[in-house]
Amino acid sequence: MTPRSVSLKIVSDRVDLARGYLADLEALTVLGADVFVSERRNPAAAESFLRRAIEALFDAARHLLAKGHGLAGLEYREVARLACERGLVTDAALAPRLVKVAGFRNRLTHYYDEVTPDELFRVLQSDLGDLEAFARELEAAAARLTRDTPRHNPS
Repeated sequence: MTPRSVSLKIVSDRVDLARGYLADLEALTVLGADVFVSERRNPAAAESFLRRAIEALFDAARHLLAKGHGLAGLEYREVARLACERGLVTDAALAPRLVKVAGFRNRLTHYYDEVTPDELFRVLQSDLGDLEAFARELEAAAARLTRDTPRHNPS
């Protein structure tokens, strides 16, 4: 696989999808903790939106790793680690937080019954900025990978 096969559309579509979910999550945080946990649908919606936002961003990163670096078939924590090692994420402070995000996605997917509404609300209040930072890093990485790729001359 070569960097020229990186699709800006795939990355852009996934990042836009994640940003839509992040906006929905921001709207839920405005409710305040008491209202958020008192209505059963709020944590359920937040859990779904958060998992989908994380998955969309990690899918974009997975695409960049596969097409731009020849690395495929990766699980979430490995995507987080390699995104940092391969320069998709340049913010060194964000790198360890992405591994935690990957772990939290796994909890939302496989151990959803252990994630409490209070914990979910705390995550929404404190960690959504990491997902937006990841989105910006992925957009920049996609632009670098497509810009820095030599163009094939068919002649």
